[in-house]
Amino acid sequence: MSGSGPVEGKRILVVDDEPPLASLISEILASDGYMVDTAVNGLAALAHIEKHHYDLILSDLRMPELDGPGLYRELERRCPELLKRIAFVTGSAQSAGMEQFLTQTGAPILYKPFRMQDLLKLAADLLSR
Repeated sequence: MSGSGPVEGKRILVVDDEPPLASLISEILASDGYMVDTAVNGLAALAHIEKHHYDLILSDLRMPELDGPGLYRELERRCPELLKRIAFVTGSAQSAGMEQFLTQTGAPILYKPFRMQDLLKLAADLLSR
């Protein structure tokens, strides 16, 4: 199960309010050699980001307390260097606000349900930038 490049030492933060999905994404990425942490929403993600360096952030769009767009805006203020290393994983972006947000940011998006190889390719592509 290999992505498209070396992953040694790369750390990924998975932000999703659905524990089974966060766990599945984490297991897929860990099986390819990544170090993976999870957070249940944007607020928890920011707490992780204060403590650790992340090479990539994979975030759901819709979450309680602080959603994906809210997390993105906080990263703009706090860690703008991470903006090129964030992607969104979502079941749907079909609200005008979400579509506009994704268009404005240009952030990559992976739609649920996704194939394991698509997740690994997204991670490898973003980490090779």
